[in-house]
Amino acid sequence: MKSKLKSNLFILHLTVLVWGFTGVLGALISVGEAHLVWYRVLIAALSLYLYFRWKKTSIRVSKQTFYRLFFTGAIVGLHWILFFGAIKASTISVAMVCLSSLTLFTAILEPLLNSNRVSKMELVAGLFIIFGIYVIFKFETGYTKGIIMGLSSALCGSLFSIINGKQAKNRSATIISFYELIGAFVWVSVYLLVTKGFDARMILGMSDIIYLLILGTICTSVAYVAGVSVMKELSAFKVALVTNLEPIYAIILALIIFGKDEKMTSGFYLGATIILSTIFLFPVVKTRVEHKKLKKRTPFI
Repeated sequence: MKSKLKSNLFILHLTVLVWGFTGVLGALISVGEAHLVWYRVLIAALSLYLYFRWKKTSIRVSKQTFYRLFFTGAIVGLHWILFFGAIKASTISVAMVCLSSLTLFTAILEPLLNSNRVSKMELVAGLFIIFGIYVIFKFETGYTKGIIMGLSSALCGSLFSIINGKQAKNRSATIISFYELIGAFVWVSVYLLVTKGFDARMILGMSDIIYLLILGTICTSVAYVAGVSVMKELSAFKVALVTNLEPIYAIILALIIFGKDEKMTSGFYLGATIILSTIFLFPVVKTRVEHKKLKKRTPFI
């Protein structure tokens, strides 16, 4: 049992590390963010389709479900365009830390969309994250565009995470991902048609092709399937803690690969520390508080 737990934790850490590598690939790929996302979702959707064929998995869903996932794909596509746009407009470190504010947006939006009470603890965590973002804005004025795009990406990520939370109760995460990828591909294609983006700017070099194949298969389809399978075996608490390491892994990878180009001001690292510490410690504090409340409610026998 212990060896299985260790094995699942190792796979989860490896999956989160691969997710963190997504930002590095975004910086290495030379095409613009919209073209990058178009290629990514195309490769990821095709590789997932091949996975379903290999596993002989039925991908049939109702029309209502298809349309819901298809339109959610528009938010997914916009989320990735803004994320890679943030990387290209600033740095991987800035984009990843801004993306961490997804926790803040979810804390505010989820209760509103589900007609629930807003948790005081989540609001306090949100205030710490806002303060961290303020510190980064104050010291990294040259990356204002990248910061705004990163925060907008986090907002979109929060929206489709909340939507997927409801969808995941009735169907597998891989099916959800597959149809959302199809939706993202169609909506990004529409965007490129409207903006006349299907042009010479889409031409890929050999290195771009290799990086996109890694991004679309290993960093998207394979990592997603591996992550989902492990999450079924581990507690939500363990998954939350390990997943929160993604921006840290990404920043470390970026520093190793890009060196000086990824070095930021002390103010940025102060703001990043406030945000990442809040996100990392939040599930720990929340679990302890809930455990104490449960103890108080449980009568002595």
